[in-house]
Amino acid sequence: MIKNYFKIAWRNVTKYKVTFAINIVGLSTGLACAMLIFLWVHDEWRIDKFHLRDKQLYQVMEVKTINNEINVYPNTQGLLAESMAKDLPEVEKASCFVSLVEKDFLVHLKTDDQRVVKAGAVWADKDFFKMFSYHLINGDANQIFNNKNAVVITKSLAKSLYGNEEGVIGKSFECDFLGKKNIAQVTGVMDDIPEHSTHKFDFVMTKESLFELFPFNKEWYNEGTNTFLQLRPNTDITAFNTKIKDYVNKYNKANKFSIFVRPYSDAYLYGSYFNGVQSGGRIMYVRLFSIIAFFIILIACINFMNLSTAKATRRQKEVGIRKTMGSSRSALIIQFLTESILMSLFSFVCALGVVDMMLPIFNQITGKHLGLHFDVGIASLLVAATIVTGLISGSYPALYLSGFNAIATLKGKVKSTSGVLFARQGLVVFQFVVSLLLIIATVVIYQQMQMIQSMNLGYNKDNVVYFDNEGTIHDNTASFLNKIKEIPSVIKASLVNGGIATNLNNATTYDVQWQGKSKEENPNFMIHNVDFDLIEALDIQVKEGRSFSKTYGAEVNNMIFNETGIKTMGIKNPIGSRIRMWGKDYTIIGVVKDFHANSIHEVIPPMLFRYAPKETSQVLVKIAAGKEKETMSKLESIYAEYNVGYPFNYKFLDDQYQLLYQTEKRVSILSKYFAVLSILISCLGLFGLATFNAEVRAKEIGIRKVLGASVSNVAALLSKDFLLLVMVAIVVASPIAYYFMHRWLQNFAYHITISWWIFALAGLITLLIAFLTVSFQAIKAAVANPVKSLRSE
Repeated sequence: MIKNYFKIAWRNVTKYKVTFAINIVGLSTGLACAMLIFLWVHDEWRIDKFHLRDKQLYQVMEVKTINNEINVYPNTQGLLAESMAKDLPEVEKASCFVSLVEKDFLVHLKTDDQRVVKAGAVWADKDFFKMFSYHLINGDANQIFNNKNAVVITKSLAKSLYGNEEGVIGKSFECDFLGKKNIAQVTGVMDDIPEHSTHKFDFVMTKESLFELFPFNKEWYNEGTNTFLQLRPNTDITAFNTKIKDYVNKYNKANKFSIFVRPYSDAYLYGSYFNGVQSGGRIMYVRLFSIIAFFIILIACINFMNLSTAKATRRQKEVGIRKTMGSSRSALIIQFLTESILMSLFSFVCALGVVDMMLPIFNQITGKHLGLHFDVGIASLLVAATIVTGLISGSYPALYLSGFNAIATLKGKVKSTSGVLFARQGLVVFQFVVSLLLIIATVVIYQQMQMIQSMNLGYNKDNVVYFDNEGTIHDNTASFLNKIKEIPSVIKASLVNGGIATNLNNATTYDVQWQGKSKEENPNFMIHNVDFDLIEALDIQVKEGRSFSKTYGAEVNNMIFNETGIKTMGIKNPIGSRIRMWGKDYTIIGVVKDFHANSIHEVIPPMLFRYAPKETSQVLVKIAAGKEKETMSKLESIYAEYNVGYPFNYKFLDDQYQLLYQTEKRVSILSKYFAVLSILISCLGLFGLATFNAEVRAKEIGIRKVLGASVSNVAALLSKDFLLLVMVAIVVASPIAYYFMHRWLQNFAYHITISWWIFALAGLITLLIAFLTVSFQAIKAAVANPVKSLRSE
């Protein structure tokens, strides 16, 4: 019997080639799309899950209320980990953690032969390697941090410094942290950081060396470190969070925030908070694309269902004969499901080929390194999903075809019921609703990205290059900047800490005091430590007062605020007003107009500028337009003169600005491809139904033409019902799309307004594509010789 099923299936393939081709293209395209998304989603879920104690690892988060808004931050105190491990029995192990890599800063390491190597540094507690599964090749996790200057390096860094990872224990090298130097001694070598780790670094130093280099990290008022905990198994997290809520008050009486813990590996996918409540993060895109994959496969399945039920008249006699010969309905259902599963498995093989071809492009878009390397579990899951796809796509046709009455089918009296026709039309509407949702989403995302590119940021990011203020330059910045300014094509050169439109983290402070400040007010100010000419180099507009200038001598006691900072303090006449920060008095000499220092996902914060060139980390240079190439060559020569042996690594500000919206750009590109695929699959089904409709109504068309109907009359007759379904889909999809895209736009502090024309454009595009799809078959049927169709019987 199974052999017979295969034989019948093959005969149907050879007899109805167009239907077979449409089903194969639709299913294989849908499966390929779903597999690509599955690979991406699977990779996203794996991030930070490789640690053996993942279920016990937690990160401490701070909760602060600012201007009646609850904010959540990962920054904590340097002594918090040590204290919690000592005071709380639920804590098995704890580690503070500071990463310069995440601040986009690489440390310079100098070997005995005076070679300079750039590397990413982190600091951690002695239990770090006992908590996290970073594999040690050489060294004992219990001993590696017994020495204050101990350092654990990766295998790659060992090769860069010493040529190989063997025999490096006990060797030392010099570290230069923005002019602060210390000697590190290698006590361990670890494997390179796994690809699925959010924390990327080349070497780990001790907490004691951190406190020596940056003493403010051991003060309870400072919040410059992360705190990771390994809790005992079966710890009640809700009760533990209640217990530690006000824990910091024990060590800092002036503390104004509370703490809680979240699973360490949740940070990557669940990193966003709104008003103190977890509100998404990358998990939004994981869910979004998972839903898209599901609906694209569903669209392909709907094609199969519609075509199978539409061509039921072709197989009704087969069903009648089989039933007459004694075949049961269950046997017929099994036969039709077998055919659909075979179709699905064949489509799966085709989809694997498509995925293999598309992976390089997909990896380029997503920024990942995905491959078709399945283990038994994943391969089984994919095959099972394919079989389920076959069962879903074949279930309705199998039940429908097997339900025919044997006598009626043999007499040719079986007709499609209104229920079947309604179901088929509903499925077509559903297909185009999904397609329209993706088209509208693509247009809205594109509009938002265009706004991001064209909006007035409040500063000029064009032709601005920046690089680290490091090595000898850090101790000779005045001389270095003067040398740079001698280059004719250099407009301005200055210094800044943190970032302007980059991923760098700026320092912040709550300790800004002004006359009239109430005890309840506790705004957080972003701090920019700068040199002369920084504001001018970025064309930041001065609204009141003046900028820092050599004309006025020492500026160390003066400050400049942005408009939001002045509004936050409520100062009516700011110029000349006095404020106090960190126990020192300052005079406000200027107010600059608000500008977007970071992503427009966030509102512009209160901001202040200090003249503090010794506390800067970046050199920023404004170059004349069209002179970039020759200027960079001269900059590199000057840099090499000051920092002998140091590699010259620089970035352009406008390139870094684009990186702030890298995720949105990728979503935009992927949405565009998925929209095209969904409309393609939907139109394939529409094409198949239109083809079948033309065949079924061939005799009617012939009679109409004989009676004088024109080609346009016949084409309109065959097209209008399908186009009406698309119009219904437009009406249904528009409010749904508006709701979801409006929610997505709320992730941006500044965003577009969704206009009516976006829905009109999406509907027009879909209607036009559907019209072209249907009209091709309609016109083909309309111009056919009516004599042939009338002679057919």
